[in-house]
Amino acid sequence: MSTLEAAQEPRHLLEVTDHVLEILRRGGADLSQLGMPAPADEDRGELWEDVAVPQASARALAWRNSMREAAHDDYLKWRFADLDANQHPKVLRGWLNSLVEAKRHGARPTTMHLIAPGNIGTGKTTALAALGNEGSEQGLLVRFIKHATYLTWRRPDGGPGDMTAYTVRKRHVEADLLVLDELCGEMDSVATEFARRETVDLIDSRLSAGRPTAFSTNLRRDNIAAVLGERLLSRIEDRAYLVKITGPDRRTPRKPLDW
Repeated sequence: MSTLEAAQEPRHLLEVTDHVLEILRRGGADLSQLGMPAPADEDRGELWEDVAVPQASARALAWRNSMREAAHDDYLKWRFADLDANQHPKVLRGWLNSLVEAKRHGARPTTMHLIAPGNIGTGKTTALAALGNEGSEQGLLVRFIKHATYLTWRRPDGGPGDMTAYTVRKRHVEADLLVLDELCGEMDSVATEFARRETVDLIDSRLSAGRPTAFSTNLRRDNIAAVLGERLLSRIEDRAYLVKITGPDRRTPRKPLDW
């Protein structure tokens, strides 16, 4: 085959070339939907705040997609100004500011974790959604996922669409800020070896890389220790903010249902 013939050889119809990827990246596409990290590795050391910049648009889209995958579209409207005192918006804002400053200077955050325990319906997910919304707007790559969903996605063929278990781990390990909702939710009192191993791997990998994580949970400390073990729980608690979300169940009907 001549050089000219080789140059004119047609590409496969569905082949994703480097040129196509660059066009998608410039357009702010979420490349994780193609099984590729978003944003690109070379962007990891920077903040992208101007949504007119493709990298910023891609990061904002990654956050929105993770919320939509959790069926939490309604939570995308929340900001710190919408929270009440029981949800500790000042603490959340202070922690987020420290993460942004650490990212800006290429440093490791002083406080790696934020733990938000509370009873069902007290507004934990709303508070952490506001954290994620604001963090995404300040240029961080933020992801949201329920703990049980992450474990399901890590099983063979458990991920959504064509997402592999490797891609699932990479997506959530490499986020600048991960919101891990309902820690140990929907689990028995003793976790399976798979659940404990996967959780340890996720949290330890993020700690080693200096990437912070926010946790919400309905359980008390002893319950989580019984599921994941004292060693992992102590790793989570080390240099963590504890933000107890208190108050009545916000989802309780005003009038009892007669049924």
